[in-house]
Amino acid sequence: MQVTSGALRFTFRGNLRETRHGWLRLTPAYSLHLVRALAVGRPRTDLPVLDPFCGTGTTLLACSELEVPCDTLELNPFLVWLARAKVARYDRASVSQAETVLDAAARRAALARASSDWTPPLHNIERWWDSATLGALSRAFAQIQSADLSPRARDLCRLAFCRTLVAVSSASFRHQSMSFAQTATPVAARARARVATTLRASMASLAHAAAAPLPATRRKVVQGDARTVARALGDRRYGAVITSPPYANRMSYIRELRPYMYWLGHLSDGRAAGALDWKAIGGTWGQATSNLIHWRAPGGASRSVSRLAASIAKDSEVLSRYVERYFVDMAEHLASLRQVVADGGSIHYVVGNSKFFDVVVPVEEILAAQMKTAGFSKPRIERLRKRTSKKELYEFAVSATG
Repeated sequence: MQVTSGALRFTFRGNLRETRHGWLRLTPAYSLHLVRALAVGRPRTDLPVLDPFCGTGTTLLACSELEVPCDTLELNPFLVWLARAKVARYDRASVSQAETVLDAAARRAALARASSDWTPPLHNIERWWDSATLGALSRAFAQIQSADLSPRARDLCRLAFCRTLVAVSSASFRHQSMSFAQTATPVAARARARVATTLRASMASLAHAAAAPLPATRRKVVQGDARTVARALGDRRYGAVITSPPYANRMSYIRELRPYMYWLGHLSDGRAAGALDWKAIGGTWGQATSNLIHWRAPGGASRSVSRLAASIAKDSEVLSRYVERYFVDMAEHLASLRQVVADGGSIHYVVGNSKFFDVVVPVEEILAAQMKTAGFSKPRIERLRKRTSKKELYEFAVSATG
């Protein structure tokens, strides 16, 4: 498949205007337009598609819209919930119930001289929200939590709340990774009003997209480790894999997802966040970084990767081990994946290369070689677009045949 390098339609920004695709995104996310093209053009149309790195469910939702059966695998419990919520069927009663509760939550958030309710033990929470905004959010969340809601209505309310969390925060997602803006503390009344207005606007957007039903086709989200795909999926077989694994750039998804996960009860402290990130491929948050100091590559690791790691180690031993562990994990993932991809099937990985100090890590070339080692044939690389201001960094589609 040929694509135009650098085209907007092959970046995450193309997803924001697309119905449920814009409900809640992860930075970075890959293009649904690319997913659609690959899903339609897959050679084994008799078998379902697999995404072993589900994330926010871009592949799952795009396939569902095309009536293509799709299974996904995801380690993070919050992302498992999010992907399932994005492809759920919402009847009018559930949407109406969610709208009623969100309106009550918005009114409670806007109350003056009202006490705050529970807030999560998120480290440096004041960096995310000023006191007035945090108080309004806590009251809105308490209203949602106390309501007697159907499962689908609760999903919509929580989605609206998650969208509001980031919209009224000091966090910025305009770059590859999250940053915090330094802003003046707003007038309390304006802060409360902003939370209330954003809750209502978020709910209106969600309700509009939820009203458009998805085709009744197979779609499944399995919680599990991508390094042991065959164990998680059992005897299922797939005709295509369309995915985007974590990039080897030390950008931790846990860092960005923490506010959602703390508020919704998936995390209770920083140690749990670090422990989850250590289980993920490419994770380096908190405890995960500490663990890298003691990690050693197993025997038989790729010589090319070992040479790259040695070059990086001249400046940072921890980062050299990070890169080495990333490719050890990806090799384990691909070996397990080969057991569930049918002969004649296709696999497509959207990945970015990376740079540590003056060492460029050719992720796409190493991944293509690992695909061949795992038993896939005809690995090929196509450059999709330039990623950042650094001249060496690009995004690629790495594909092969089962």
